[in-house]
Amino acid sequence: MARVTVQDAVDKIGNRFDLVLVSAKRARQLAIMGKEPMVEWDNDKPTVVALREIEKDLVNRGNVDRLGHVVEEEQQEQEYTE
Repeated sequence: MARVTVQDAVDKIGNRFDLVLVSAKRARQLAIMGKEPMVEWDNDKPTVVALREIEKDLVNRGNVDRLGHVVEEEQQEQEYTE
């Protein structure tokens, strides 16, 4: 398992408090909502995957909510078609 450097993720987000909020929200999307990860999963926990996505600038404060809404819209469309 590759090590995740939290300081790199803090530098991308701006401060550690926002990092906690963004990474928790993204980890929830991965674990509960079934959203596909944007990095290789490598048998890691959703929190580690979320931090990797943040480190690579794939997830940030501006797009984490939008990523979740896309999943919700897809689920609603599936419910309507069934």
